[in-house]
Amino acid sequence: MLVVAVAAPTAFVVLGGLVSMLLQSLGLMPLVGTAALSVEAYSNAAGDLPQSAAVSLGIAAASTLIAILVGGAAALLITSGSWSSKVVVAAGAVTVTVPHLIGAAAIGLLLADSGVLARALSIPTEAWPSFVGGPWWGAVIIEYAWKESAFVALVVAGTLITRVADFDETAALLGAGRRTRLRLVWLPLATPALIISGAITFVYTLGSYEVAWLLGRTYPEPLSVMAVRLYNDANLAARDEAAAVALTAVALAAVAGGIAFALLRRSAVWR
Repeated sequence: MLVVAVAAPTAFVVLGGLVSMLLQSLGLMPLVGTAALSVEAYSNAAGDLPQSAAVSLGIAAASTLIAILVGGAAALLITSGSWSSKVVVAAGAVTVTVPHLIGAAAIGLLLADSGVLARALSIPTEAWPSFVGGPWWGAVIIEYAWKESAFVALVVAGTLITRVADFDETAALLGAGRRTRLRLVWLPLATPALIISGAITFVYTLGSYEVAWLLGRTYPEPLSVMAVRLYNDANLAARDEAAAVALTAVALAAVAGGIAFALLRRSAVWR
């Protein structure tokens, strides 16, 4: 009952917002003009939607993959009980508390062609890679991967600490070496947490706005940046297009969540 009491208002707000966006994107709840069923908002945004969706998916996929690899390795180090585990925990805890906007500003100052790192290494501007505003969205991916790897590490480590010790000791008593225990004990136990934290990272990155806006290119723009730009347009009729773009991002996030749930059901721990 306590869960229902908390989930019900949240579901009401989320579903209400989605229904409102759907009606607005279909022309049934316009800010100006007469309400009439139409897909004009989708057709007007169709020219840029494929490229924007591809950019958003590419940034989210690359950031999530790096975060899972780095965060998973950090989680294994944390649960190993070595002297460095406390340092990794402290670094992860500090990283998680840094807002993404501040992180984006810091990454921009560090990786810009005239930034701190280029000056420290005495590399001329023309020879420095285009991390900020470049064609590969390098600074955006690095910022998301840095922040979200700490989140993945803490989630996976919290799962492993409560479950892995007994299984690991049993496997060791049966003669399993470190590599065997890593493959048969640690990784299967960590897989559900990796899938869940990876899905959260992917969905968050897909819908995040400020990092891509600050560190990325002006065109093509991710779905989140495109939706905010259209929403803030002086022409109020563009609000319908903003709703259509936002719903496209929501649909992609829902597909990603479905894939994550399917992978979770196939994991050994679920079975």
